Amino acid sequence: MHSPVGIRDVAERAGVSPGTVSNVLNRPEKVSAATRAKVEEAVRELGFVRHGSASTLRAGHSKTIGLSVIDIGNPFFTDVTAGVEEVASELGYAVILSNSAGSRTKEERNLLVLAEQRVRGVLITPSDEDPTRLDRLRDRGIRVVLVDHPAHRADQCSVAVNDIVGGTTAVSHLLSGGAESIAYVTGPLTIRQCIDRRVGAERALGGAPLRVIEMAAMTPRAGQQAAAKMIAEGDLPDAIFCANDLLALGMLRGLTHAGVRVPDDVALIGYDDIDFAAASAVSLSSIRQPTHQLGRVATELLLDECDHPDTHAHQQIMFQPELVIRESTR
Repeated sequence: MHSPVGIRDVAERAGVSPGTVSNVLNRPEKVSAATRAKVEEAVRELGFVRHGSASTLRAGHSKTIGLSVIDIGNPFFTDVTAGVEEVASELGYAVILSNSAGSRTKEERNLLVLAEQRVRGVLITPSDEDPTRLDRLRDRGIRVVLVDHPAHRADQCSVAVNDIVGGTTAVSHLLSGGAESIAYVTGPLTIRQCIDRRVGAERALGGAPLRVIEMAAMTPRAGQQAAAKMIAEGDLPDAIFCANDLLALGMLRGLTHAGVRVPDDVALIGYDDIDFAAASAVSLSSIRQPTHQLGRVATELLLDECDHPDTHAHQQIMFQPELVIRESTR
């Protein structure tokens, strides 16, 4: 087995001292352009890979950021992650992705691992409203930006979408199509997004009743189970608003299998506008969120705070959702 190439090997190949190689790797501004070129050529020829942990110990942090999401199986977070990774890569950072699955215990464990890895900052969709664990990260000098969750403090950056407006838009659309009875199928009402979308739906109804069906998960299976429950009760509404597209796609499957026609018998709208929404057997109307942009903007805010703490201005950015009308509500 060959020994790994070290700084001394690079120095010998380039005809310089090991200290000069170290300067090229860590303080290139101290080395002339000609010498840098020789060292960089030797690095390429030898296939030298620097030892990241040593530079991390010197700097106190690494060229990595953490991203904590609540449901890695949801395509919404896949798109957010793509935006995060895009900006991070452009600026020379790597991304460590973790999934809390909506569990505070798991989220706390994941955040501890990220802190141990000396990440520069953390992007997080928190599992609940308690800021304690995020405050502990800040006490360690780790910057934090909330993603898909508004901040309620001036010294905290956040990027979110106005889910109350989204809920109002969804139900207003169903009402404009003639719906008189509307059900809201949601995940756990401990999740901020589910709560806000319900608030928006109730605002659109202006005091009229909203039937709420709360499921333990926000998955296609849960949506199909909700459809079976409604059909078994024999009380289908005119229209159904699902808190995300995965629930809505499961609902569509369950209704279709039972012979319920969408939208002729029941109109159906989801939330997020994931790619599968347009590709389903009956294309799904949805509330679109700028997922990729959420990831990009959040990462830009985080790295600006990391790299320019003295001039960084905290921002709480709120995007507006957009109605996308397809076959399921026509």
